[in-house]
Amino acid sequence: MTDGGATDGASPQTIEIFVDADACPVKAEIYRVAQRTGAVNVFVVANSFISVPRDPAIQRIVVDAAPDAADDWIAARARPGAIVVTADILLASRCVKAGADVISPTGKALTEARMGLVLATRNLLDDLRSQGEITGGPKPFSPRDRSAFLSALDLAIVRLRRRGFA
Repeated sequence: MTDGGATDGASPQTIEIFVDADACPVKAEIYRVAQRTGAVNVFVVANSFISVPRDPAIQRIVVDAAPDAADDWIAARARPGAIVVTADILLASRCVKAGADVISPTGKALTEARMGLVLATRNLLDDLRSQGEITGGPKPFSPRDRSAFLSALDLAIVRLRRRGFA
């Protein structure tokens, strides 16, 4: 296998997008990109029913209500050639370790090089909150975030296609 893509003489592995969908603000954008690119499969994973377009490339996956069931489902399928869309730092870390490209809904690429800092920041803020500090929470989702996400998703798909994924 070359770079995780196609083996010699075999058809290339399809790019898959796994969406941690319960609180994902960019599902509509993901659907549009998937429909535009054609060869990308999307798995929308949630603990409850979520409406998805009628498109054979877009599948709704409803997992049980157990804590982290959606995260576990996604992490078990993360691999080179997969793109994971999540704001969950712990899920992102698991998927990066498995070789997947991970993008936050705000368009930040979560890479192996960045995960140490991201995890440390998450843990620090978690410790502060547990001690009663008010940390302010995430800033509101903006049109700039939506645009950054679309750019990051397009870039990830182009990069994977150059590496031999379909």
